[in-house]
Amino acid sequence: MKRNLCISALSLACISAAQAGPASYVHTPAVEYGETEIELHGGTLRESGEERESAAIVVVGYGVTQYWFTEFGVEFEHESGESTEVEAVEWENTFQLTEPGQYAVDLGLLVELEVATESEDGWELKTGPLLQTEIGKTQINFNPLLERKFDTDGEEETELVYEWQVAYRLQQSFEFGLQGFGEVGEWNDWEKSSEQSHKAGPMIAGKLPLGDHDAIKYDTAILFGLNGATEEQTFRFTLEYEF
Repeated sequence: MKRNLCISALSLACISAAQAGPASYVHTPAVEYGETEIELHGGTLRESGEERESAAIVVVGYGVTQYWFTEFGVEFEHESGESTEVEAVEWENTFQLTEPGQYAVDLGLLVELEVATESEDGWELKTGPLLQTEIGKTQINFNPLLERKFDTDGEEETELVYEWQVAYRLQQSFEFGLQGFGEVGEWNDWEKSSEQSHKAGPMIAGKLPLGDHDAIKYDTAILFGLNGATEEQTFRFTLEYEF
């Protein structure tokens, strides 16, 4: 009964948030074998003098093995005055390459394929290492990733992007810290600083156990643009039900 109520509540959240929109989130290298997750990644961004843009990604994932977690998601986008549209579908895979705590830094690998619903937008492959370490109650994540974009005209473009997080675990249900995301630019032309994007800001997160291995996890942040090519402000969140 408890599980059905949680799934229903999360489904309602997904429907409403599809109009409120997602943002990027920080990936972690750990894999939970046999665990099923229903996730909602959402957010909205604002640029001075422009309409607010929102998006959301609804994801279902499963721990196939002790070292492989796979997820399928649908991405929605919404702009003020326009209807919500399905923007893309994605298949994301996390591979845990080391045991947690085995080395000073835990290592994982992300491989994600995203296909746009509009055929002319092509598809995108994102891959790279997932790095995590802990110092006392502080967890540090840093993920440098390559995005390879392919369009229907045969043009290809590779960009270096990154995501990071420093979080202090006050208790299981509440941790706080800083989070950031950025786009460095094309792999062979990083000097174009005007095309780079960097944003960072405070975050809070936590895990709320529900018993019988069920739990709700949350993660939210307010991010501020650190250069002129970045949106002034981004609000993002993740809501996850795992069982």
